[in-house]
Amino acid sequence: MIRLFRRHLPRNRRGPLKTMFVITSMPVGGAETLLVNMIDRFDRNRIVPEVCCLKEPGPLGEAIRDRVEVHSHLLSSKFDPRTLPRLISLFRRQQIDAVVTVGAGDKMFWGRLAAWFAGVPVIASALHSTGWPDGVGRLNRLLTPITSAFIGVAASHADYLREQEGFPDAKVFAIRNGVDVQRFAPDPDAASAVREELQIPSDAPLGIIVAALRPEKNHAMYVDVARRVSQQIPGSHWLIVGDGPERPAIEAACSEAGVSDRVHLLGTRHDTPRLLAASNLFLLCSHNEASPVSILEALACQTPVLSTDVGSVKESVRQGETGFLVPPGDAAAMAQHAVELLQTPQLADRLGKAGRELVVGTGSLEAMVDGYESLIQEQYDRQVHSPQASWMQWQPLAALGSRRARG
Repeated sequence: MIRLFRRHLPRNRRGPLKTMFVITSMPVGGAETLLVNMIDRFDRNRIVPEVCCLKEPGPLGEAIRDRVEVHSHLLSSKFDPRTLPRLISLFRRQQIDAVVTVGAGDKMFWGRLAAWFAGVPVIASALHSTGWPDGVGRLNRLLTPITSAFIGVAASHADYLREQEGFPDAKVFAIRNGVDVQRFAPDPDAASAVREELQIPSDAPLGIIVAALRPEKNHAMYVDVARRVSQQIPGSHWLIVGDGPERPAIEAACSEAGVSDRVHLLGTRHDTPRLLAASNLFLLCSHNEASPVSILEALACQTPVLSTDVGSVKESVRQGETGFLVPPGDAAAMAQHAVELLQTPQLADRLGKAGRELVVGTGSLEAMVDGYESLIQEQYDRQVHSPQASWMQWQPLAALGSRRARG
């Protein structure tokens, strides 16, 4: 039986910190891919990572099992009361030093609450979007007092967490998303190889979107852009990389728009760098984002980007410099920019080169990994050696409300 008091665990060592990343599942998506990239590059003398998938592991979770411990199936339904004791038991059994929840929702709530009960010194939340459908919510805000850090993925995203979500300034940190600029890089051989694979003309203009097939990614707008551009550039083709519940709706939209023969739903792919390098344009049509990894990957491959102006996207997609931004839902404006870039190769080339330079200079994977390692270690030292933190280890759950004001 789980006690309603936080269990004090002796923490007299300061070696590598066992860090559990808590996520719902690991399909092929931006946040999930980012997590895999970090896990593969953590200095094991600083951080020893593990992954907890509340539901199924997903393709990426299965793929990393040979490199890291992956725990799964701890949540059977949204209000499963057994989730909390399962997580507490897991964190205690694995002697976890830090818990980092990835994204909002159930994992942010259950992961942090269980970490507090288990006596985990560092409790952090990495957030990857703003607003619907990943709003933090009232219950998650109630756990602010027991949270060591809230991590935004860009400077403006960190501002959003302070100003809109109301998290205390001292607990908000910005660690920019980063990509492997060696893996994601221009590839002169990709263009012909991908077109040959898809059995489309070798000179066909190619657009691409890489995003989980979920409502907030607004693939319907992408299909509409493909329709509009195809009216002016009939030979253009369009790739959709990713999978998810919206696939039937996207297929229906393609059929209704009359572009089923030129929009290719490729599902989950593990050769994204090659597909990006082969494409003339990268599009993102989301209703909301923070700092999408897919945009950084496209820019690193020297592919110009067209995106809706949401979240922190403007920090990477600089108008007329690395791509173009349009208002959310404005398919006509995005199609106009797409036609301009496809018909003006010199402009597309200039934007693509500037995009790679930007990512190499400010969005490296190494900088992101070091940011997480340093933050976790600093928070661990602060929590373990702080007299207030030691006192708080013994407080009952009922005291959370009284501590909220001290945040």
